[in-house]
Amino acid sequence: MSDRELAYYDRTFLDSEEGRPLRILAEYLQPLHAFRTERVHDTIVFFGSSRLRQDGPMGRYYEEARELARLVTEWSLSISNPARRFIVCSGGGGGIMEAANRGATEAGGRTIGLNIGLPPEQRPNPYITPELSFDFHYFFTRKLWFAYLAKAMVAFPGGFGTLDELCEMLTLSQTKKLNRPILVLVYGKAYWQEVISFEALARHGMVDRKDLDVLRFVDTPAEALRELKEGLRAELEAATPPFAGTGTRP
Repeated sequence: MSDRELAYYDRTFLDSEEGRPLRILAEYLQPLHAFRTERVHDTIVFFGSSRLRQDGPMGRYYEEARELARLVTEWSLSISNPARRFIVCSGGGGGIMEAANRGATEAGGRTIGLNIGLPPEQRPNPYITPELSFDFHYFFTRKLWFAYLAKAMVAFPGGFGTLDELCEMLTLSQTKKLNRPILVLVYGKAYWQEVISFEALARHGMVDRKDLDVLRFVDTPAEALRELKEGLRAELEAATPPFAGTGTRP
């Protein structure tokens, strides 16, 4: 038998230009395997700045994201269903992401972190369920997993990354690339109305006014939880979704 290393053990090859398709595929298949194993069917995604600190000038948002994640997880755990429904998912880093994973963990639930290596280096926060902690190199594979399982998202104040993620979800809904609704909560009305004039987009004809119907502005954890429960009522009345079911063909 040859003592040469098999191709799928050859790290030099896997890190090469030719190995890129395999690296991309792995960032799809590894989470797929884990979510199936852990029976995760759908998520509520928390987006927001990694720069928001608990003791910073906008620290209230950290605490409110933590509280909302705790409330969502307590609700999720109360649902009588063999599938794990509405698991809190974040980008896995600090700030709002840490707050979301922390609140879910404090409620005794499982919670997902889709981390990505960035300069300055972003490390997974310590509150993610170990079996549901993932590290990505490619933004687009990470975004796929945000969208693939999401039934709702909550966008807390953030910068370019949060804007990108929010607009990605809105675009997928607008263009029907996902033919299931994603409930979008925009947390912190004053902040978001200063940063983006959604109304101006409709007034100038850049979007249809009905495209804005998917947005719901909220300002407290209790208000956000009410919107989530109401908006996801039909999901609970329907049959448990197939794993990663989007109803669309790739």
